Amino acid sequence: MGLTVVCRMLKQSLAIYQYLFYKKFKFCCITSEWMLRGSGSFFVKLQGLLTMTQKNTNLSVDIGGIKLKNPVMTASGTFGYASEFEHLLDLNRLGAFVVKGLSLEPSKGSCPNVKSGGIAFGGYPETAAEVVRAVRKRSTRPMMVKLSPNVTDITEIARSVEAEGADSISLINTITGMAIDVETRRPKLANITGGLSGPAIKPVALRMVWQVAQVVKVPVIGIGGIMTAKDALEFLIAGAAAVQIGTANFINPHTAIDIIDGIEAFMVERDISDIADIIGTLNVSPR
Repeated sequence: MGLTVVCRMLKQSLAIYQYLFYKKFKFCCITSEWMLRGSGSFFVKLQGLLTMTQKNTNLSVDIGGIKLKNPVMTASGTFGYASEFEHLLDLNRLGAFVVKGLSLEPSKGSCPNVKSGGIAFGGYPETAAEVVRAVRKRSTRPMMVKLSPNVTDITEIARSVEAEGADSISLINTITGMAIDVETRRPKLANITGGLSGPAIKPVALRMVWQVAQVVKVPVIGIGGIMTAKDALEFLIAGAAAVQIGTANFINPHTAIDIIDGIEAFMVERDISDIADIIGTLNVSPR
């Protein structure tokens, strides 16, 4: 059956052919927009009749000397070692997946330093710089430093780790919070306080990513409450060279792939051929 005929029938019996197309082509319907996933993928938009435009987009980015096929990664602590998810999605489609460190010595700027009274290395420019300096002396491999949002001025921390050799900077980690059981009048968390993540922290993360992207030259990776392609695009426009998906993986393990597809769809619809034409394009001029 030709595409033109199918398109006309779709107009008359959309519900039926939505199912048939999904079974045959793995289409994903998002309001009036359709997307075909997989190799040789296409973007399809429904406007009276269904039209199809072949995609020709470059989503590749360079993160501190590491070339990624697209700017979407899964965040550490939310995706295991990735092998646990290979029966649910094609891992090769991800830009990258980030796992917890294999070293006994913490090298993440927002990792708590228990020996120093529970403070975070990334809480102060001096201690953050000290950690990065020590790691850089021992390794020439690309180093991504993750920053904590629980600071007074995150741009100072970002400048300090860049100066000591960070190849890229990711932010933000979780925001410190707590919850109380009003019946027992005790903290709900055994540690009293804990890290808040998910959609609630997105505005804070977005603001901090934008601030840091203004003051450093190394790539910035945005993290915090990214659930959809639109969320990811906000971070890219704010200046992030890539994003990491965290909490959303617990809700839908396929989220990262959906976000990659959504970014591609956004680009094709607007005739944007290169992801670089989106990154850091926030317009803050007076309206």
